[in-house]
Amino acid sequence: MKYVVTTEKSVEQAVADVQEAVTNNKFGVLHIHNIKETLNNKGVPFEHECQVLEVCNPHQAKKVLDDDMSMNMALPCRISVYEEDGQTKIGMIKPRAMLEFLSDSPALMKIADEVDEITTRIIDQAK
Repeated sequence: MKYVVTTEKSVEQAVADVQEAVTNNKFGVLHIHNIKETLNNKGVPFEHECQVLEVCNPHQAKKVLDDDMSMNMALPCRISVYEEDGQTKIGMIKPRAMLEFLSDSPALMKIADEVDEITTRIIDQAK
């Protein structure tokens, strides 16, 4: 259900490289959540670097929503860059696995397979 790779890059460099790969694959970054910064700003001590990128391809998103509007709750895709046990990792919940859990629509599974392939490629390119 998860796809995670380890990289030798820093979290900051991996985030920058994910952003570049997202653009190169005709997706866009909608927002980046800096979990460490947000928690610390709220008075919750948190030491681990963790940034979550919300990524989307508007054409794919429209196809999903045209098939089942309730799938808006599963959009956009999220790619995380984080540190764990001294290593930088880039990962996501695979779109196919998530949509398979939420729907039995064959049309959605086809879209999910396409997005799965692209988001996996984004992570591999950023590695």
